[in-house]
Amino acid sequence: MSSYKVIYLCDKILKMSNKYVGGYEMKNSSFKKLFIILSIIVAVSGFSQGMLLPLISVIFERSGVSSSLNGLHATSLYIGVFLSSFFIEGLVRRSGFKYMILIGGAIVALSLLLFPVLKTLSIWFILRLLIGIGDNMLHFSTQTWLTHITPKEKLGRTISVYGFSFSAGFMLGPLLAKLVDVSETLPFILSAILSIITISLVLLIHNEFPSSNVRPISMINTLKNFGDVIKTSWIAFMFPLLYGLFEAGLHSNFPVYGLRNGLDVTSITLILPAFSLGAILFQVPIGMFSDLHGRKKVLTGLTLIGSVIFLLGDFLPTTPFIMMALFLTAGLFTGSFYGLGVSFMTDLTPRHNLPAGNLMIAMSFSVGSIIGPMLGGAIIEISNGTVFFTMVASFIFIVFILLLFHKTPTETAQS
Repeated sequence: MSSYKVIYLCDKILKMSNKYVGGYEMKNSSFKKLFIILSIIVAVSGFSQGMLLPLISVIFERSGVSSSLNGLHATSLYIGVFLSSFFIEGLVRRSGFKYMILIGGAIVALSLLLFPVLKTLSIWFILRLLIGIGDNMLHFSTQTWLTHITPKEKLGRTISVYGFSFSAGFMLGPLLAKLVDVSETLPFILSAILSIITISLVLLIHNEFPSSNVRPISMINTLKNFGDVIKTSWIAFMFPLLYGLFEAGLHSNFPVYGLRNGLDVTSITLILPAFSLGAILFQVPIGMFSDLHGRKKVLTGLTLIGSVIFLLGDFLPTTPFIMMALFLTAGLFTGSFYGLGVSFMTDLTPRHNLPAGNLMIAMSFSVGSIIGPMLGGAIIEISNGTVFFTMVASFIFIVFILLLFHKTPTETAQS
């Protein structure tokens, strides 16, 4: 997706959502420029991630790497996300959002350029870990920036546009992976060039800093902030965890599952974007609906429906059309989990702890993304390629049960 198309889509969605987003009138050119640039950056980041997971899975499968090792290797990106979460808050409070985006984007672009040059399992593991660190710097900065400038009554629709941008890029990423049939090097180079061009856009906006915290910046206080956020908002972190689990699982394990069940690479690269397409179609409507009816009610319904949809996956014929329909439907009802999780966390978390809350979102996402490929790869190996989707359905259903028993502060006060 070109930058012009992303700008056009973001602009149209914001106008449809409301005249005001984040308390700023959309005629305010400085806010509009900030929002569009952040949306483009997130879209291209999603594009790179959507390309990288299936690309490396296909390369490894063709090289004879086992599905369990393939899945384990995919976790390195999310290990990078998890480990970097312990020091990013302090760096952002010192340097501001803008420079963290620049540093994160530079790490991602450089790592992508090194993949074709340094082709060994161990070095690729390190490069994927570095991409995880860079992506976390980038996403934490853009995400926290948005949650800081957006009032709660507009939060669902604003974050849904953020999610829309990521999903749009993530949907198109696997299509670039198809170029592996032309050259293994080409997808990495093209993705790196696009990342460099996009990250340069952040030079056009002014730097800003998070709200001040009562605690001084240190690792110990970061951990204390994490503890405070877990007490108030733990249920919200289940949704980025789920999203990470099935996003990484689908893009890392499904290519292996599909190849072992008669699908070819072309079919797989067309099936994978169907999930992101479904997420895009419902992302903004669901975000606006949650603003009106409450995050918990919406998420309770979506988790129940999502668990049923994924459960059907292992019982349906593995044909391109049926799998594409399954992925599209799953995307419609579960593709908003990450954005809704961010909004739910912001509803429950005091403003001064939003940076820590956003880091916990990233950590939850990374934990799910580590669990997904590892469990998925092991289950595919044990079942000889016959079971995969049931694992995803089970996790979603567990969160549905947790939601039924969880009480928000408003519900507790009423009772």
